[in-house]
Amino acid sequence: MNIRLLLPTLLLCLPLAACGNADSNKTDPATGKAVVDADSIGKKVQDATDKARKEIAQGNINISDGQSNKAEITPQGDLLINGKAVTIDANQRALLLDYRKQVEKLAGAGMEIGVAGANLGVKAAGEALRGVFSGDTQGIEAKVNAEAAKIEASAKQLCELLPTMMARQQALAAALPAFKPYATMDQHDIDDCHN
Repeated sequence: MNIRLLLPTLLLCLPLAACGNADSNKTDPATGKAVVDADSIGKKVQDATDKARKEIAQGNINISDGQSNKAEITPQGDLLINGKAVTIDANQRALLLDYRKQVEKLAGAGMEIGVAGANLGVKAAGEALRGVFSGDTQGIEAKVNAEAAKIEASAKQLCELLPTMMARQQALAAALPAFKPYATMDQHDIDDCHN
């Protein structure tokens, strides 16, 4: 990251910082000015992530066929297409539950990356502000780049989940013809993730 990019990064992070309520803002005793409470923002992001995880675990997983049709996999392993239950056997239910578990795993990993990215944004904003006010901007770029490298590594791990997900999707489509139009993942998706 170029140090000149820190100011735009800071500006992009300000809306995130503003999401905190007045009770979560702290004042710098030296300047008397309000400072961003990164812990409070991180907690809000984590709370939102926890809520999303709960909704995924307890709600239906929605899948589109790219047209106007919608399929849902319930937590019990039922398949609904456009709101109507599809008759399934025990093997198909097991495949649906297995696929659902893979979707949950992928979504969870994606959320963790999102939380890490939000935390990095807040941290980068704080580092940039400290550097601007103290006049010491040395090392900011290295600190931010080190954290960004960790997020990039996590994103690569997320891509490693895709081949298993595609295999499970294809197995489900082969066993349950009604699901076939929703099995749209292909090698191109995996390659795009790695790029």
